[in-house]
Amino acid sequence: MKSFLKTFFAILLSFVVIFAIFAGVAVSKIGQGNVKIKNHSYLVVDIYGKILEYNPPGGILSEIMGGEPETLQRILDNMAKAAVDKRIDGVIMRLSSSNSAGLAKLEEMRDAVKKVQAAGKKVLCFTDSMDRKTYYLAAACDSIFAPPPANFSFVGFGVGVPHVKGTLDKLGIKPNVHKIKEYKSAAEVVMRKDMSKYARENEEWMLSEYWDIFARALKNDRGIDEAKITELMKHALFTSGEAQSAGLVDRVCYWDQLEDVLKQKDDKRLRTVTSAQYASVAPAKLGLKGKKKIAVIHAQGTIGGRENKIDPLFGVMMGHESVCAQIRKARLDKNVAAIVFRVDSPGGEGLASDLISREIEITTRVKPVVVSMVDVAASGGYYISYKADKLVADPLTITGSIGSIALKFNMHDFYKKLGVTFGFVTKGPNALMMSSDKDFTKEEWQRFTENHWAGFNMWLEDVAAKRKMSVEKVTSLAYGRVWSGRQAKENGLVDELGGLDRAIDVAKELAGIPAGRKVTIVNYPRKKGFLQMVLSKSGGITAAVNWVLYRYIHQDIWQSWHSLSERSDYLMAPMKLD
Repeated sequence: MKSFLKTFFAILLSFVVIFAIFAGVAVSKIGQGNVKIKNHSYLVVDIYGKILEYNPPGGILSEIMGGEPETLQRILDNMAKAAVDKRIDGVIMRLSSSNSAGLAKLEEMRDAVKKVQAAGKKVLCFTDSMDRKTYYLAAACDSIFAPPPANFSFVGFGVGVPHVKGTLDKLGIKPNVHKIKEYKSAAEVVMRKDMSKYARENEEWMLSEYWDIFARALKNDRGIDEAKITELMKHALFTSGEAQSAGLVDRVCYWDQLEDVLKQKDDKRLRTVTSAQYASVAPAKLGLKGKKKIAVIHAQGTIGGRENKIDPLFGVMMGHESVCAQIRKARLDKNVAAIVFRVDSPGGEGLASDLISREIEITTRVKPVVVSMVDVAASGGYYISYKADKLVADPLTITGSIGSIALKFNMHDFYKKLGVTFGFVTKGPNALMMSSDKDFTKEEWQRFTENHWAGFNMWLEDVAAKRKMSVEKVTSLAYGRVWSGRQAKENGLVDELGGLDRAIDVAKELAGIPAGRKVTIVNYPRKKGFLQMVLSKSGGITAAVNWVLYRYIHQDIWQSWHSLSERSDYLMAPMKLD
Protein backbone atom coordinates (compact mmCIF):
# COMPACT_ATOMS: atom_id res chain seq x y z
CA MET A 1 0.00 0.00 0.00
CA LYS A 2 2.78 2.41 0.95
CA SER A 3 4.59 1.67 -2.32
CA PHE A 4 1.36 2.19 -4.29
CA LEU A 5 0.77 5.62 -2.71
CA LYS A 6 4.32 6.70 -3.50
CA THR A 7 3.91 5.65 -7.12
CA PHE A 8 0.49 7.28 -7.38
CA PHE A 9 1.64 10.65 -6.06
CA ALA A 10 4.82 10.52 -8.17
CA ILE A 11 2.71 10.02 -11.32
CA LEU A 12 0.30 12.77 -10.23
CA LEU A 13 3.16 15.19 -9.65
CA SER A 14 4.62 14.31 -13.05
CA PHE A 15 1.33 15.19 -14.74
CA VAL A 16 1.22 18.51 -12.86
CA VAL A 17 4.78 19.35 -13.92
CA ILE A 18 4.14 18.36 -17.56
CA PHE A 19 0.96 20.43 -17.62
CA ALA A 20 2.81 23.38 -16.09
CA ILE A 21 5.54 23.12 -18.73
CA PHE A 22 3.11 23.12 -21.66
CA ALA A 23 0.97 25.85 -20.11
CA GLY A 24 4.07 27.86 -19.28
CA VAL A 25 5.38 27.73 -22.82
CA ALA A 26 1.94 28.72 -24.15
CA VAL A 27 1.57 31.64 -21.74
CA SER A 28 5.12 32.80 -22.43
CA LYS A 29 4.40 32.85 -26.17
CA ILE A 30 1.17 34.76 -25.65
CA GLY A 31 2.91 37.24 -23.36
CA GLN A 32 5.50 37.96 -26.03
CA GLY A 33 2.84 39.09 -28.52
CA ASN A 34 1.71 42.67 -28.90
CA VAL A 35 -1.74 43.55 -27.59
CA LYS A 36 -3.69 45.50 -30.18
CA ILE A 37 -5.31 48.50 -28.56
CA LYS A 38 -7.88 50.40 -30.59
CA ASN A 39 -8.39 54.14 -30.42
CA HIS A 40 -11.07 55.33 -27.99
CA SER A 41 -10.45 52.38 -25.65
CA TYR A 42 -11.01 52.35 -21.90
CA LEU A 43 -8.56 50.76 -19.49
CA VAL A 44 -10.46 48.57 -17.00
CA VAL A 45 -8.75 48.12 -13.62
CA ASP A 46 -10.37 45.42 -11.47
CA ILE A 47 -9.82 45.90 -7.73
CA TYR A 48 -10.87 42.53 -6.36
CA GLY A 49 -9.27 39.84 -4.20
CA LYS A 50 -5.67 39.89 -3.12
CA ILE A 51 -3.86 43.13 -4.00
CA LEU A 52 -0.13 42.71 -3.43
CA GLU A 53 2.39 45.54 -3.69
CA TYR A 54 4.44 43.63 -6.30
CA ASN A 55 4.63 40.27 -8.06
CA PRO A 56 4.86 37.36 -5.58
CA PRO A 57 7.72 34.85 -5.66
CA GLY A 58 6.97 32.07 -8.12
CA GLY A 59 6.81 34.14 -11.29
CA ILE A 60 4.83 32.87 -14.23
CA LEU A 61 4.37 29.43 -12.65
CA SER A 62 2.33 31.01 -9.86
CA GLU A 63 0.15 32.71 -12.44
CA ILE A 64 -0.42 29.46 -14.33
CA MET A 65 -1.25 27.39 -11.27
CA GLY A 66 -2.91 29.94 -9.00
CA GLY A 67 -4.06 32.83 -11.13
CA GLU A 68 -2.30 36.11 -11.72
CA PRO A 69 -2.77 38.51 -8.80
CA GLU A 70 -3.32 42.22 -9.25
CA THR A 71 -0.52 44.34 -7.81
CA LEU A 72 -0.28 47.95 -6.80
CA GLN A 73 2.79 48.40 -9.01
CA ARG A 74 0.94 47.19 -12.10
CA ILE A 75 -1.99 49.48 -11.34
CA LEU A 76 0.28 52.51 -10.92
CA ASP A 77 2.24 51.68 -14.08
CA ASN A 78 -0.91 51.19 -16.14
CA MET A 79 -2.52 54.39 -14.87
CA ALA A 80 0.64 56.36 -15.69
CA LYS A 81 0.62 54.93 -19.22
CA ALA A 82 -3.10 55.57 -19.66
CA ALA A 83 -2.56 59.23 -18.80
CA VAL A 84 -0.32 59.72 -21.86
CA ASP A 85 -1.62 57.03 -24.24
CA LYS A 86 -3.72 58.73 -26.96
CA ARG A 87 -5.54 55.47 -27.64
CA ILE A 88 -7.01 55.45 -24.13
CA ASP A 89 -10.03 57.72 -23.60
CA GLY A 90 -10.37 57.00 -19.89
CA VAL A 91 -10.21 54.47 -17.07
CA ILE A 92 -12.94 52.41 -15.42
CA MET A 93 -12.18 51.22 -11.89
CA ARG A 94 -14.23 48.11 -11.17
CA LEU A 95 -14.28 48.18 -7.38
CA SER A 96 -15.36 45.43 -5.00
CA SER A 97 -15.34 45.47 -1.23
CA SER A 98 -13.79 42.00 -1.53
CA ASN A 99 -10.24 43.32 -1.77
CA SER A 100 -7.23 43.24 0.53
CA ALA A 101 -5.74 46.65 -0.27
CA GLY A 102 -4.83 48.71 2.78
CA LEU A 103 -5.53 52.42 3.05
CA ALA A 104 -2.06 53.46 1.88
CA LYS A 105 -2.42 51.36 -1.27
CA LEU A 106 -5.80 52.97 -1.86
CA GLU A 107 -4.23 56.39 -1.30
CA GLU A 108 -1.63 55.71 -4.00
CA MET A 109 -4.39 54.57 -6.34
CA ARG A 110 -6.18 57.85 -5.61
CA ASP A 111 -3.03 59.71 -6.64
CA ALA A 112 -2.91 57.65 -9.86
CA VAL A 113 -6.55 58.56 -10.54
CA LYS A 114 -5.68 62.26 -10.18
CA LYS A 115 -2.78 61.84 -12.63
CA VAL A 116 -5.16 60.48 -15.28
CA GLN A 117 -7.66 63.24 -14.55
CA ALA A 118 -4.93 65.87 -14.83
CA ALA A 119 -4.33 64.60 -18.37
CA GLY A 120 -7.93 65.52 -19.22
CA LYS A 121 -9.32 61.97 -19.08
CA LYS A 122 -12.23 60.65 -17.05
CA VAL A 123 -11.86 57.99 -14.37
CA LEU A 124 -15.14 56.22 -13.65
CA CYS A 125 -16.03 53.78 -10.88
CA PHE A 126 -18.34 50.80 -11.34
CA THR A 127 -19.10 48.78 -8.21
CA ASP A 128 -21.31 45.83 -7.34
CA SER A 129 -20.17 45.69 -3.73
CA MET A 130 -18.95 48.71 -1.78
CA ASP A 131 -17.80 49.31 1.77
CA ARG A 132 -16.52 52.39 3.54
CA LYS A 133 -12.84 51.52 3.04
CA THR A 134 -13.15 50.97 -0.71
CA TYR A 135 -15.26 54.12 -0.99
CA TYR A 136 -12.13 56.07 -0.11
CA LEU A 137 -10.85 55.16 -3.59
CA ALA A 138 -14.22 55.45 -5.32
CA ALA A 139 -14.67 59.01 -4.08
CA ALA A 140 -11.67 60.17 -6.12
CA CYS A 141 -13.31 59.05 -9.39
CA ASP A 142 -15.31 61.43 -11.58
CA SER A 143 -18.53 59.40 -11.32
CA ILE A 144 -19.68 56.32 -9.41
CA PHE A 145 -22.04 53.76 -10.99
CA ALA A 146 -23.69 50.76 -9.31
CA PRO A 147 -26.21 48.14 -10.52
CA PRO A 148 -29.59 47.92 -8.73
CA PRO A 149 -28.72 44.86 -6.57
CA ALA A 150 -25.31 46.17 -5.42
CA ASN A 151 -24.38 45.79 -1.76
CA PHE A 152 -23.43 49.09 -0.14
CA SER A 153 -22.09 49.33 3.42
CA PHE A 154 -21.05 52.65 4.93
CA VAL A 155 -20.22 52.17 8.60
CA GLY A 156 -17.81 53.67 11.10
CA PHE A 157 -14.24 52.69 11.81
CA GLY A 158 -13.72 49.86 14.29
CA VAL A 159 -10.94 47.76 15.71
CA GLY A 160 -11.27 44.16 16.79
CA VAL A 161 -8.16 42.43 18.11
CA PRO A 162 -8.27 38.66 18.78
CA HIS A 163 -6.65 37.25 21.92
CA VAL A 164 -5.80 33.56 22.21
CA LYS A 165 -4.59 33.46 25.82
CA GLY A 166 -7.73 31.57 26.85
CA THR A 167 -7.20 29.06 24.05
CA LEU A 168 -3.58 28.51 25.06
CA ASP A 169 -4.69 27.98 28.69
CA LYS A 170 -7.11 25.27 27.60
CA LEU A 171 -4.40 23.61 25.51
CA GLY A 172 -1.88 23.74 28.35
CA ILE A 173 0.50 26.08 26.52
CA LYS A 174 2.15 28.77 28.65
CA PRO A 175 3.82 31.73 26.88
CA ASN A 176 7.09 33.02 28.33
CA VAL A 177 7.04 36.46 26.71
CA HIS A 178 9.21 39.55 27.12
CA LYS A 179 8.05 42.60 25.18
CA ILE A 180 9.61 46.04 24.76
CA LYS A 181 7.49 47.65 25.84
CA GLU A 182 3.98 48.77 26.87
CA TYR A 183 2.72 49.59 23.36
CA LYS A 184 4.04 46.43 21.68
CA SER A 185 0.50 45.11 21.49
CA ALA A 186 1.20 42.20 19.14
CA ALA A 187 2.49 40.29 22.16
CA GLU A 188 -0.83 40.77 23.94
CA VAL A 189 -2.43 38.28 21.57
CA VAL A 190 -0.86 35.46 23.59
CA MET A 191 -0.33 37.31 26.89
CA ARG A 192 -3.79 38.71 27.65
CA LYS A 193 -7.49 37.99 27.26
CA ASP A 194 -8.32 41.63 26.62
CA MET A 195 -6.82 44.86 25.27
CA SER A 196 -4.45 46.79 27.56
CA LYS A 197 -4.92 50.53 28.10
CA TYR A 198 -1.74 51.14 26.07
CA ALA A 199 -2.98 49.13 23.11
CA ARG A 200 -6.35 50.86 23.32
CA GLU A 201 -4.68 54.28 23.46
CA ASN A 202 -2.60 53.47 20.36
CA GLU A 203 -5.63 52.23 18.42
CA GLU A 204 -7.65 55.31 19.42
CA TRP A 205 -5.11 57.80 18.10
CA MET A 206 -4.71 55.82 14.89
CA LEU A 207 -8.48 55.73 14.34
CA SER A 208 -8.68 59.48 14.93
CA GLU A 209 -5.99 59.92 12.29
CA TYR A 210 -7.81 57.72 9.78
CA TRP A 211 -11.10 59.50 10.46
CA ASP A 212 -9.56 62.93 9.84
CA ILE A 213 -7.92 61.94 6.53
CA PHE A 214 -11.05 60.08 5.36
CA ALA A 215 -13.36 63.00 6.23
CA ARG A 216 -11.14 65.53 4.45
CA ALA A 217 -11.03 63.37 1.32
CA LEU A 218 -14.82 62.98 1.12
CA LYS A 219 -15.30 66.69 1.69
CA ASN A 220 -12.91 67.54 -1.16
CA ASP A 221 -14.04 64.78 -3.55
CA ARG A 222 -17.78 64.52 -3.01
CA GLY A 223 -18.71 67.57 -0.93
CA ILE A 224 -19.73 65.30 1.96
CA ASP A 225 -18.86 66.98 5.25
CA GLU A 226 -18.18 65.31 8.60
CA ALA A 227 -21.73 65.77 9.88
CA LYS A 228 -23.09 64.13 6.73
CA ILE A 229 -20.59 61.26 7.06
CA THR A 230 -21.84 60.56 10.59
CA GLU A 231 -25.45 60.71 9.40
CA LEU A 232 -24.72 58.24 6.59
CA MET A 233 -22.95 55.88 8.98
CA LYS A 234 -26.05 55.82 11.17
CA HIS A 235 -28.00 54.53 8.17
CA ALA A 236 -25.14 52.04 7.60
CA LEU A 237 -26.62 49.83 4.85
CA PHE A 238 -27.87 51.18 1.55
CA THR A 239 -29.60 49.93 -1.54
CA SER A 240 -28.21 51.38 -4.75
CA GLY A 241 -31.15 53.75 -4.98
CA GLU A 242 -30.66 54.93 -1.41
CA ALA A 243 -26.95 55.41 -2.04
CA GLN A 244 -27.78 57.56 -5.06
CA SER A 245 -30.26 59.65 -3.07
CA ALA A 246 -27.64 60.11 -0.34
CA GLY A 247 -25.05 61.35 -2.84
CA LEU A 248 -22.80 58.32 -2.50
CA VAL A 249 -23.54 57.08 -6.03
CA ASP A 250 -24.13 59.11 -9.18
CA ARG A 251 -26.14 56.66 -11.25
CA VAL A 252 -27.76 53.26 -10.84
CA CYS A 253 -27.19 51.11 -13.93
CA TYR A 254 -25.89 47.76 -15.09
CA TRP A 255 -22.53 47.29 -16.78
CA ASP A 256 -24.06 46.91 -20.24
CA GLN A 257 -25.92 50.21 -19.74
CA LEU A 258 -22.67 51.94 -18.83
CA GLU A 259 -21.09 50.44 -21.96
CA ASP A 260 -23.92 51.87 -24.05
CA VAL A 261 -23.19 55.34 -22.71
CA LEU A 262 -19.43 55.17 -23.30
CA LYS A 263 -19.09 53.16 -26.53
CA GLN A 264 -18.47 54.75 -29.91
CA LYS A 265 -21.58 55.48 -31.98
CA ASP A 266 -21.08 52.71 -34.54
CA ASP A 267 -19.67 50.10 -32.14
CA LYS A 268 -21.66 47.21 -30.70
CA ARG A 269 -19.56 47.11 -27.52
CA LEU A 270 -17.30 49.38 -25.55
CA ARG A 271 -13.63 49.11 -26.52
CA THR A 272 -11.76 47.98 -23.41
CA VAL A 273 -8.35 46.70 -22.44
CA THR A 274 -7.75 44.80 -19.21
CA SER A 275 -5.04 45.62 -16.73
CA ALA A 276 -3.23 42.36 -17.56
CA GLN A 277 -3.31 43.11 -21.30
CA TYR A 278 -2.19 46.70 -20.88
CA ALA A 279 0.73 45.61 -18.70
CA SER A 280 2.42 44.26 -21.85
CA VAL A 281 2.65 47.79 -23.27
CA ALA A 282 6.17 49.02 -22.53
CA PRO A 283 6.29 52.47 -20.90
CA ALA A 284 9.16 53.37 -23.26
CA LYS A 285 6.81 53.09 -26.26
CA LEU A 286 4.74 55.90 -24.76
CA GLY A 287 7.72 58.13 -24.06
CA LEU A 288 7.99 57.21 -20.38
CA LYS A 289 11.75 56.71 -20.38
CA GLY A 290 14.99 58.60 -19.90
CA LYS A 291 18.75 58.14 -20.09
CA LYS A 292 19.15 57.84 -16.34
CA LYS A 293 17.77 54.80 -14.48
CA ILE A 294 16.11 54.66 -11.08
CA ALA A 295 15.91 51.19 -9.55
CA VAL A 296 12.78 50.38 -7.53
CA ILE A 297 13.51 47.45 -5.24
CA HIS A 298 10.38 45.82 -3.82
CA ALA A 299 10.56 44.40 -0.29
CA GLN A 300 7.19 42.96 0.75
CA GLY A 301 5.88 40.49 3.28
CA THR A 302 6.86 39.22 6.70
CA ILE A 303 10.63 39.25 7.19
CA GLY A 304 12.11 35.83 7.84
CA GLY A 305 14.41 33.21 6.36
CA ARG A 306 16.97 33.55 3.61
CA GLU A 307 14.96 33.62 0.40
CA ASN A 308 11.75 35.28 -0.72
CA LYS A 309 9.01 32.69 -0.76
CA ILE A 310 5.31 31.99 -0.34
CA ASP A 311 4.19 30.45 2.92
CA PRO A 312 0.82 28.70 2.55
CA LEU A 313 -0.39 30.18 5.85
CA PHE A 314 1.47 33.49 6.20
CA GLY A 315 1.71 34.50 2.56
CA VAL A 316 4.64 36.39 1.05
CA MET A 317 7.85 36.08 3.08
CA MET A 318 10.80 38.41 2.65
CA GLY A 319 14.15 36.59 2.78
CA HIS A 320 17.24 38.62 3.63
CA GLU A 321 19.50 36.96 1.05
CA SER A 322 17.00 37.60 -1.75
CA VAL A 323 16.54 41.26 -0.84
CA CYS A 324 20.24 41.90 -0.21
CA ALA A 325 21.10 40.36 -3.59
CA GLN A 326 18.73 42.77 -5.34
CA ILE A 327 20.17 45.74 -3.44
CA ARG A 328 23.72 44.73 -4.38
CA LYS A 329 22.70 44.23 -8.00
CA ALA A 330 21.32 47.77 -8.20
CA ARG A 331 24.28 49.18 -6.29
CA LEU A 332 26.81 47.63 -8.67
CA ASP A 333 24.90 48.67 -11.80
CA LYS A 334 26.65 51.83 -13.01
CA ASN A 335 23.59 52.76 -15.07
CA VAL A 336 21.44 53.02 -11.94
CA ALA A 337 21.66 56.58 -10.60
CA ALA A 338 19.59 56.04 -7.43
CA ILE A 339 17.50 53.44 -5.64
CA VAL A 340 13.96 53.58 -4.29
CA PHE A 341 13.52 50.88 -1.65
CA ARG A 342 9.80 50.04 -1.64
CA VAL A 343 8.82 48.60 1.77
CA ASP A 344 5.51 46.90 2.59
CA SER A 345 6.16 44.81 5.69
CA PRO A 346 4.85 44.47 9.26
CA GLY A 347 8.26 43.24 10.39
CA GLY A 348 9.47 39.84 11.44
CA GLU A 349 12.81 38.28 12.29
CA GLY A 350 15.28 40.68 13.93
CA LEU A 351 18.46 39.19 12.45
CA ALA A 352 17.12 39.19 8.89
CA SER A 353 15.94 42.79 9.36
CA ASP A 354 19.38 43.87 10.53
CA LEU A 355 21.15 42.21 7.59
CA ILE A 356 18.89 43.98 5.09
CA SER A 357 19.35 47.26 6.96
CA ARG A 358 23.13 46.83 6.76
CA GLU A 359 22.96 46.34 2.98
CA ILE A 360 20.99 49.59 2.68
CA GLU A 361 23.58 51.40 4.78
CA ILE A 362 26.44 50.16 2.58
CA THR A 363 24.57 51.20 -0.55
CA THR A 364 24.01 54.78 0.69
CA ARG A 365 27.79 55.26 0.53
CA VAL A 366 27.69 54.54 -3.23
CA LYS A 367 24.43 56.09 -4.46
CA PRO A 368 21.26 57.65 -3.02
CA VAL A 369 18.69 55.35 -1.42
CA VAL A 370 15.16 56.57 -0.74
CA VAL A 371 12.63 54.42 1.12
CA SER A 372 9.03 54.44 -0.08
CA MET A 373 6.64 53.01 2.52
CA VAL A 374 3.38 51.40 1.40
CA ASP A 375 0.63 50.01 3.68
CA VAL A 376 2.95 49.11 6.53
CA ALA A 377 6.61 49.61 7.36
CA ALA A 378 6.55 48.92 11.08
CA SER A 379 8.80 47.14 13.56
CA GLY A 380 11.17 45.14 11.33
CA GLY A 381 9.69 47.05 8.40
CA TYR A 382 10.99 50.28 9.94
CA TYR A 383 14.25 48.53 10.87
CA ILE A 384 15.08 47.83 7.21
CA SER A 385 14.14 51.42 6.28
CA TYR A 386 15.70 53.90 8.68
CA LYS A 387 19.28 53.81 7.36
CA ALA A 388 18.28 55.12 3.91
CA ASP A 389 19.13 58.68 2.90
CA LYS A 390 15.47 59.73 2.94
CA LEU A 391 12.26 58.11 4.15
CA VAL A 392 9.00 58.82 2.30
CA ALA A 393 5.74 57.51 3.76
CA ASP A 394 2.18 57.68 2.58
CA PRO A 395 0.03 59.69 5.04
CA LEU A 396 -1.85 56.45 5.80
CA THR A 397 1.20 54.17 6.10
CA ILE A 398 1.42 52.28 9.40
CA THR A 399 4.97 52.74 10.65
CA GLY A 400 7.09 52.98 13.79
CA SER A 401 6.43 50.15 16.25
CA ILE A 402 10.03 50.46 17.40
CA GLY A 403 9.99 47.69 19.95
CA SER A 404 10.68 44.00 20.21
CA ILE A 405 9.17 40.71 21.30
CA ALA A 406 11.15 37.70 22.52
CA LEU A 407 9.43 34.53 23.67
CA LYS A 408 9.25 30.81 23.98
CA PHE A 409 6.29 28.57 24.79
CA ASN A 410 6.20 26.09 27.65
CA MET A 411 4.41 23.14 26.06
CA HIS A 412 4.79 20.73 29.00
CA ASP A 413 1.09 20.44 29.90
CA PHE A 414 0.11 20.27 26.24
CA TYR A 415 2.58 17.44 25.66
CA LYS A 416 1.17 15.74 28.74
CA LYS A 417 -2.36 15.88 27.31
CA LEU A 418 -1.02 14.11 24.22
CA GLY A 419 0.81 11.51 26.27
CA VAL A 420 4.23 12.85 25.27
CA THR A 421 6.99 12.90 27.88
CA PHE A 422 10.70 13.78 27.67
CA GLY A 423 13.85 12.48 29.25
CA PHE A 424 16.85 14.85 29.26
CA VAL A 425 20.60 14.41 29.45
CA THR A 426 22.66 17.59 29.76
CA LYS A 427 26.24 18.75 30.09
CA GLY A 428 27.13 22.36 30.84
CA PRO A 429 25.12 25.31 32.21
CA ASN A 430 21.75 26.42 30.78
CA ALA A 431 21.47 23.42 28.48
CA LEU A 432 17.67 23.40 28.77
CA MET A 433 17.22 27.18 28.88
CA MET A 434 15.18 27.30 25.65
CA SER A 435 13.46 23.95 26.18
CA SER A 436 9.75 23.94 25.34
CA ASP A 437 9.14 21.55 28.24
CA LYS A 438 9.62 24.12 31.01
CA ASP A 439 9.38 27.76 32.04
CA PHE A 440 12.48 29.91 32.38
CA THR A 441 14.03 29.76 35.81
CA LYS A 442 14.48 33.10 37.62
CA GLU A 443 18.13 33.22 36.60
CA GLU A 444 17.38 32.20 32.99
CA TRP A 445 14.65 34.84 32.72
CA GLN A 446 17.01 37.54 33.96
CA ARG A 447 19.62 36.58 31.37
CA PHE A 448 16.99 36.28 28.64
CA THR A 449 15.55 39.74 29.29
CA GLU A 450 18.98 41.38 29.73
CA ASN A 451 20.03 40.04 26.36
CA HIS A 452 16.78 41.23 24.78
CA TRP A 453 17.19 44.75 26.17
CA ALA A 454 20.82 44.90 25.04
CA GLY A 455 19.89 44.14 21.44
CA PHE A 456 16.97 46.57 21.48
CA ASN A 457 18.99 49.42 22.98
CA MET A 458 21.57 49.06 20.21
CA TRP A 459 18.78 49.55 17.68
CA LEU A 460 17.26 52.45 19.61
CA GLU A 461 20.59 54.29 19.82
CA ASP A 462 21.27 53.72 16.12
CA VAL A 463 17.83 55.07 15.16
CA ALA A 464 18.59 58.17 17.25
CA ALA A 465 21.94 58.64 15.49
CA LYS A 466 20.55 58.10 11.97
CA ARG A 467 17.47 60.28 12.52
CA LYS A 468 19.56 62.94 14.31
CA MET A 469 17.49 62.80 17.49
CA SER A 470 18.32 62.32 21.13
CA VAL A 471 17.89 58.83 22.56
CA GLU A 472 15.28 60.29 24.92
CA LYS A 473 13.27 61.63 21.98
CA VAL A 474 13.33 58.32 20.10
CA THR A 475 12.42 56.48 23.30
CA SER A 476 9.31 58.66 23.62
CA LEU A 477 8.31 57.51 20.11
CA ALA A 478 9.26 53.88 20.62
CA TYR A 479 8.37 50.98 22.92
CA GLY A 480 5.97 49.66 20.30
CA ARG A 481 4.07 52.88 19.53
CA VAL A 482 2.54 52.77 16.06
CA TRP A 483 2.17 55.91 13.94
CA SER A 484 0.50 56.89 10.70
CA GLY A 485 2.80 58.25 8.01
CA ARG A 486 1.45 61.74 8.69
CA GLN A 487 2.19 61.43 12.40
CA ALA A 488 5.64 59.98 11.66
CA LYS A 489 6.44 63.02 9.52
CA GLU A 490 5.45 65.32 12.39
CA ASN A 491 7.56 63.45 14.95
CA GLY A 492 10.62 63.00 12.72
CA LEU A 493 10.55 59.25 12.04
CA VAL A 494 10.16 59.91 8.29
CA ASP A 495 11.21 62.83 6.09
CA GLU A 496 8.41 63.34 3.60
CA LEU A 497 4.87 62.32 2.74
CA GLY A 498 3.89 60.81 -0.60
CA GLY A 499 3.80 57.67 -2.67
CA LEU A 500 6.12 56.11 -5.20
CA ASP A 501 6.12 59.15 -7.49
CA ARG A 502 7.29 61.42 -4.69
CA ALA A 503 9.99 58.92 -3.67
CA ILE A 504 11.27 58.85 -7.26
CA ASP A 505 11.36 62.66 -7.34
CA VAL A 506 13.38 62.72 -4.12
CA ALA A 507 15.76 60.08 -5.52
CA LYS A 508 16.24 62.18 -8.68
CA GLU A 509 17.00 65.23 -6.58
CA LEU A 510 19.59 63.38 -4.49
CA ALA A 511 21.16 61.98 -7.69
CA GLY A 512 21.41 65.44 -9.23
CA ILE A 513 18.85 64.74 -11.95
CA PRO A 514 16.78 67.83 -12.91
CA ALA A 515 13.18 67.64 -11.71
CA GLY A 516 11.63 67.85 -15.18
CA ARG A 517 13.89 65.26 -16.77
CA LYS A 518 12.42 61.83 -17.48
CA VAL A 519 14.04 58.68 -16.09
CA THR A 520 13.67 54.97 -16.82
CA ILE A 521 12.24 52.98 -13.92
CA VAL A 522 13.60 49.46 -13.44
CA ASN A 523 11.78 47.19 -10.98
CA TYR A 524 13.63 44.60 -8.89
CA PRO A 525 13.34 41.67 -8.68
CA ARG A 526 12.66 41.23 -12.38
CA LYS A 527 9.78 38.94 -13.19
CA LYS A 528 11.17 35.52 -14.09
CA GLY A 529 10.08 33.68 -17.22
CA PHE A 530 8.85 30.13 -17.26
CA LEU A 531 12.15 28.34 -17.87
CA GLN A 532 13.93 30.53 -15.32
CA MET A 533 11.40 29.49 -12.68
CA VAL A 534 11.57 25.79 -13.55
CA LEU A 535 15.37 25.86 -13.34
CA SER A 536 15.46 28.20 -10.33
CA LYS A 537 17.45 27.02 -7.32
CA SER A 538 14.90 28.69 -5.07
CA GLY A 539 12.22 26.28 -6.25
CA GLY A 540 9.85 27.79 -8.77
CA ILE A 541 7.43 24.87 -8.68
CA THR A 542 7.41 24.85 -4.87
CA ALA A 543 6.70 28.58 -4.82
CA ALA A 544 3.90 28.12 -7.32
CA VAL A 545 2.28 25.30 -5.32
CA ASN A 546 2.54 27.37 -2.13
CA TRP A 547 0.94 30.31 -3.94
CA VAL A 548 -2.00 28.09 -4.96
CA LEU A 549 -2.48 26.97 -1.34
CA TYR A 550 -2.16 30.50 -0.02
CA ARG A 551 -4.66 31.86 -2.57
CA TYR A 552 -7.12 29.13 -1.63
CA ILE A 553 -6.78 29.64 2.11
CA HIS A 554 -6.62 33.43 2.15
CA GLN A 555 -8.63 34.46 -0.88
CA ASP A 556 -11.13 31.81 -1.88
CA ILE A 557 -12.14 30.85 1.67
CA TRP A 558 -12.01 34.48 2.82
CA GLN A 559 -14.19 35.62 -0.07
CA SER A 560 -16.69 32.87 0.70
CA TRP A 561 -16.83 34.06 4.30
CA HIS A 562 -17.08 37.67 3.13
CA SER A 563 -20.04 36.75 0.93
CA LEU A 564 -21.80 35.24 3.94
CA SER A 565 -21.07 38.20 6.19
CA GLU A 566 -20.73 41.13 3.78
CA ARG A 567 -23.12 43.15 5.89
CA SER A 568 -20.34 43.41 8.49
CA ASP A 569 -17.23 45.57 8.47
CA TYR A 570 -14.47 44.84 10.96
CA LEU A 571 -10.90 45.88 11.52
CA MET A 572 -9.05 42.69 12.38
CA ALA A 573 -5.67 42.85 14.13
CA PRO A 574 -3.50 45.81 15.12
CA MET A 575 -1.86 46.18 11.69
CA LYS A 576 -4.85 46.08 9.35
CA LEU A 577 -7.61 48.57 8.74
CA ASP A 578 -10.78 47.67 6.84
